[in-house]
Amino acid sequence: MSTTLQIPVSFTAGAIAEIKRLMAEPDFNQSQKLRVGVKGGGCSGMTYVLGFDEVQEGDEAFEVEGIPCIMNSGHQLYLFGMEIDWQGGLNSRGFTFSNPNASKTCGCGTSFAV
Repeated sequence: MSTTLQIPVSFTAGAIAEIKRLMAEPDFNQSQKLRVGVKGGGCSGMTYVLGFDEVQEGDEAFEVEGIPCIMNSGHQLYLFGMEIDWQGGLNSRGFTFSNPNASKTCGCGTSFAV
């Protein structure tokens, strides 16, 4: 695993607060880091990945406000400059992704094309 010099994605204050809340849960596995990435699928071709995971080969590490993050080095191409937000409202609850690299996004906000 290598460390990136530049942070590839940003998080809003709301997203940071929610991630830190999840990390403070009593059953949180402290060995895991926040994985930010993509996988094939979804209605627009690719789906965002955001969740806690173990470090894997090909990962690069970065830290955002004390949150240890990992990303497969090949995913930076799709995600560099993306902003992750947390929506806590009744109608819209969950993480949202604002990706300047996406040529097309779907209505659910978790799938995109480049």
